[in-house]
Formats: sequence, structure tokens, C-alpha cells
Amino acid sequence: MNPERDRVYLVHILECIDRIRDYTGNDRESFMNNSLVQDAVLRRLQTMAESTQQLSDDLKAEAPDVDWRALSGFRNVLVHDYLNGIDLERVWDAIANYLPGLESAVKRLSEYLERKSKRKD
Repeated sequence: MNPERDRVYLVHILECIDRIRDYTGNDRESFMNNSLVQDAVLRRLQTMAESTQQLSDDLKAEAPDVDWRALSGFRNVLVHDYLNGIDLERVWDAIANYLPGLESAVKRLSEYLERKSKRKD
């Protein structure tokens, strides 16, 4: 585990979640009816998922409630299936139902790293 590296990725994940919330206003219609918002959200989801792939396995093990494999798979769909069209309903479902839990888990992991670093001091 590289705590400093993990910390950078955790901060990035939280920033992505905040921006997605800012872009959509947590409003489905704002997302569904605006292609600029869709593009921005899809890009943030992609980079967020890429950051989750960079987290150490040891750290991910501290949050077994997060389906890390599903996040990786979702990123692959966003990156590789764009020509087939992205299912915006599925994306909105992930935003509304999955991101809040991911945000909580990432905050817990950040606190875990903070506690762990204080024990070393």
C-alpha cells in the first residue's frame, strides 16, 4: 500500500463526485436533456473509475461494500462502448443510486488512511 498515492486518488474521486453533482444539480432532467452535461458527467465518471483502478488492493480491501470490479467494468463500457451508445438511464441510475455509497466509502477510506498515518507519527 502506498498511502500518499492512494490519498491522491481518493481526493480525485471525491472531486469527480462533487463535479458530477454540480453538473447535474442532482436533477435527472438536467442530465437527460443537456448533451453538454452528459458529456461532462461521462468524462468525470470515466476518470473517477480510472482512479478507483489505481487504488491499492490493500486499501480496497478496507471497503468490501464497494464493488470495485463493477466500477472497473463501468469504466470499460464508458471508454469502449461509446459508438454503440451509452445508456443514459443506466448512467443516471449509477449517479443517483451508487455514487452516494461510493462517496461514503471513499470518505471512510480517507479517514482510515489519516488514522493510519497518525499511528506512524
